[in-house]
Amino acid sequence: MCGRYYIDTDGNIAEMMKILEDIGRRFRGTPEYQSMRLGEIYPTYVVPVIANSKTMHTMPFLMKWGFSCPGRKGQLINARSETVLEKPTFRSAVLEHRCLIPAIQYFEWEKHSVQHTKYAIKTAGEPMIYMAGLYRYEESSKIPVFVILTREAAAEISFIHDRMPVILPREAQREWLSPHGDIQGILHEPAAHLVCQPYK
Repeated sequence: MCGRYYIDTDGNIAEMMKILEDIGRRFRGTPEYQSMRLGEIYPTYVVPVIANSKTMHTMPFLMKWGFSCPGRKGQLINARSETVLEKPTFRSAVLEHRCLIPAIQYFEWEKHSVQHTKYAIKTAGEPMIYMAGLYRYEESSKIPVFVILTREAAAEISFIHDRMPVILPREAQREWLSPHGDIQGILHEPAAHLVCQPYK
């Protein structure tokens, strides 16, 4: 699964700074911008997410992490990629409202021991990761809300957890956002090569 991730705040990664600068130009002075969170990201936080505009230009928007679940406690923060096209909760979003969630790394806890070690996980050789997501509009939120797609964990991190976010390589990111993208093909691509280390 994916229940936490990290957005860099020290300006060392130009790609992330460009996203944050774009968000600042377009949203500064709004209540949503005041609510934006950086650093370690938790469900319900307002964060930058990459999606297409109404005129089909790809750009960052502010969105809130988690679909509401009427009659249930908490938010729905992940969706299983293997069944996302079959589930009524996600079918419309996966066909019409796909997005990318930019991050430096995500976090997972190894729960096979008493200590529950926290690991930072990211793609080998890349400064950032882009996780596949879906978004929708809800009456209770002034901005879109999103979930992160998950898949079976890559072999090198399966000792930590049996699930991981769908992390898209650069060549698949544009197609994921395209209205005509091969959704099934992208979701069945082999997992990216990941690296992990204990995080304090």
